[in-house]
Amino acid sequence: MVGTIAHDMIMNLLTTLYILSACVLALYTLGHGILLVQYLRKRGQGSQADVAPLEMYPPVTVQLPVYNERHVALRLIDAVAMLDYPADKLQIQILDDSTDSTTGSIARHIRQYAHLDIMHVRRPKREGYKAGALAYGLTQTTAPYVAIFDADFIPANDFLQRTIPYLEQDGQLGFVQTRWGHLNPTDNALTRAQVIAIDNHFVIEQAGRHLSEWMVPFNGTGGVWRVETIADAGGWSARTLTEDLDLSFRAQLKGWRVHYLPDLVVPGELPPQLAAYRQQQARWAKGGSQCLRKLGTSVWASDKRLSTKLIATHHLMQYVPQLLMLVMLLLTPLLIISDMLRYIPLAPLGIIGLIPPVMYVVSQQAIGGRWLARLAAFPALLLLGTGLIWQNAIAVVSGFFLAHGEFRRTPKFASDWQASGYALRAQVAIVVQIAFMVYSAWGLSVAWQAAGALVPYFGVHVLSFGLVALWDIHDEWRLRQAMPKQQLLPESGSD
Repeated sequence: MVGTIAHDMIMNLLTTLYILSACVLALYTLGHGILLVQYLRKRGQGSQADVAPLEMYPPVTVQLPVYNERHVALRLIDAVAMLDYPADKLQIQILDDSTDSTTGSIARHIRQYAHLDIMHVRRPKREGYKAGALAYGLTQTTAPYVAIFDADFIPANDFLQRTIPYLEQDGQLGFVQTRWGHLNPTDNALTRAQVIAIDNHFVIEQAGRHLSEWMVPFNGTGGVWRVETIADAGGWSARTLTEDLDLSFRAQLKGWRVHYLPDLVVPGELPPQLAAYRQQQARWAKGGSQCLRKLGTSVWASDKRLSTKLIATHHLMQYVPQLLMLVMLLLTPLLIISDMLRYIPLAPLGIIGLIPPVMYVVSQQAIGGRWLARLAAFPALLLLGTGLIWQNAIAVVSGFFLAHGEFRRTPKFASDWQASGYALRAQVAIVVQIAFMVYSAWGLSVAWQAAGALVPYFGVHVLSFGLVALWDIHDEWRLRQAMPKQQLLPESGSD
């Protein structure tokens, strides 16, 4: 009797957890729908033509944070040296924390730019990672504006001419963010899938936030900051792994505004190796959760509009759905066996789940070109996104409850990632992937016997976890073929 009561209490608790996860996931997806509607209603407003060109040129510092980037750093330096801006008003800071041959290559390369104000900055100690490097650079400049480019991005030579005027014209503008483009969109199925996801963020989500005068996150690169804004918001902080999101929200909570330029594109490198992409996503997931923990209360205590608070929270919890998806996957077979799932209406989830695919279609159509061909990568995006939920879920939990952790950069390869010396390993991940594939296969067998409508759901998970495991195995084989064992780096954990 006692055992039966305990069993019923546990199953009721699990059912409640499942329902809560499903409801939050549905609400989060509806938030994407709101951004899509706002984008469709307001697109075309606030173009780049609404500001006059510069008549007088203010001093600008361009900051290039670099850490072991020997394959891409020189390319970036060349691009920044070609910026169309008066040389006497332009300072270039190479904030170099490298521990490999990158430092020597930079030192030799910049000799040809002796006519420019170019600083090769080496800190005594790599404290605060990228945030610390950017903060240190600010102590070496008196310019009112700083442009920031990660090592794998290449700005066009008119970048400053098209961004600085907004800051000069509007004294309450804290920073200008531009849209990411892609240097290697067709390297493989992984980069093709990333194109769809990143384009959706910049074409619809960022534009929808900006056009609705909601809070817009800084994306870490391809932007220009007013130095006064950085200081007023409390400066760069390494307390989270997403220092860009943290500072940009703090600045807007202080009253500074943002301008987003979707028509100014700065292309960057997409991770072509699955282990590198996994590490990037886990860092973003942990950093986003840290920002949610750190800034969530401040957002709701501010005098912002209710809609602004809701959409800001929506962005801060952008990786929480990964945790909810994992919880639902783990609980579903148990609820099928206990016959509790028949009390939960799942059809609304299926309908709401159509919102993201619609957004992908709209964003690719807006970019133009061979947009239908690019959408052919959607199945890969679906399978990869599903197959990586376990590590992102761990990162989310870590961001909520553990210390900030080490900032593990995403390796940059430029071309041949297998022989780059920066490629990561994925042995542990392969084992975990296979374990989740087996669990999903068990769920599939349970659904086959008692809940036929859920067979496709488990089928997607079996395929996703299996595909990612095979992909990692294939990448591991290619690495072993391309370089000796001592050059292979272990894959980082959930940071």
